[in-house]
Amino acid sequence: MQALAPALFFLLVPMLAACSSNPEIATGASSRGAQLKVSARGSPHAGSRSAVLASGRGDYSGYPAAARLIDKLVREEGFDRDYLTRVFARVERQQWILDFVNRPSGGKSSGPTGAWSRYRAKFLTQDNISNGVAFWRRHESALRRAQAEYGVPPEYIVAILGVETHYGGYTGKHRVIDALATLAFDYPRRSDYFTGELKQFLIMSRDEGLDPFQPKGSYAGAMGLGQFMPTSFHKWAVDFDDNGKRDLWDPEDAIGSVANYFASFGWHKGEPVAVLARSTGSGARAMKTGFDTSYSLDTLGRNGVLTTADLDGHGPVSLIELDARGGYEYWLGLKNFYVITRYNHSNYYAMAVHQLAQTLRSRYGAARPVLTQADPTGRESML
Repeated sequence: MQALAPALFFLLVPMLAACSSNPEIATGASSRGAQLKVSARGSPHAGSRSAVLASGRGDYSGYPAAARLIDKLVREEGFDRDYLTRVFARVERQQWILDFVNRPSGGKSSGPTGAWSRYRAKFLTQDNISNGVAFWRRHESALRRAQAEYGVPPEYIVAILGVETHYGGYTGKHRVIDALATLAFDYPRRSDYFTGELKQFLIMSRDEGLDPFQPKGSYAGAMGLGQFMPTSFHKWAVDFDDNGKRDLWDPEDAIGSVANYFASFGWHKGEPVAVLARSTGSGARAMKTGFDTSYSLDTLGRNGVLTTADLDGHGPVSLIELDARGGYEYWLGLKNFYVITRYNHSNYYAMAVHQLAQTLRSRYGAARPVLTQADPTGRESML
């Protein structure tokens, strides 16, 4: 789920996908001797709040920005000052995170480089598809219930989890509190945002009975199978298995939370996500493209962009340009495509989710939804 500028988060997704197929959630006691309790499903829970009160002096002890946050949490949220002081005495600054977010980004290319084809190949792999179908079968009941309650098809919920963490195979290996504190206190450009996320993380830890040093996630503090940021947790996480906890590392809660997220952003039940377009001439290259564009079919047609499916009654669409191997590829994004981009503001991300979802649906054995399109390169049939 998006936390930094789109370009930086866009770089993170393939990084996570390439790391490990094994879960990286913490199990057991921390290196400083805190007494922890871990659920059978691998999600972090604190046996006692005193677990975090071990002695130590971290990088943010006495840090002015940390002191201001402590004041705010005590004043507005009823936290104990001594407790928070001891928490921040154990938080560690992560210089590598600052180096990563501050590294120069690449310039925009002037012609097709095949970037989309390389990006797509990271997620539409044989293993990711097979594991996605297996995940779907294991959690069919929860996925069916989520579709009934929120209107989101199972394949899109599963595809999000597949792109984000390989269905929980890799949820991140960095202590969330360290990542959030580093970006809150030592990354001025997004300090306000990450200070807010750190605040919400501490509230989440308290309310959900978590040891704040136990959860591990991405470099930006995203957590669980769906990589929710703490603010997103408070807004959209649900206790889908009715056990009294909203657990981002639990598959059922993750399924319900992703479905709730999509529904909250206006997922249109039973409607398509994206359809392939056919471009004639050079008109498409002169047009603005992206999930935030809005064109009528008549306007697109006058510029040589033609739909390959009947979209009457679906209103304006966005024009999506993909830098595919062999040339540019054009798609028309509908409302549900835009909803997927609320998870990550990237055309490539949303299209990878869409195409993985369609492949999972096909492999699962159910009928394809109306207006879905096969990959024009024919690669899907080769997987």
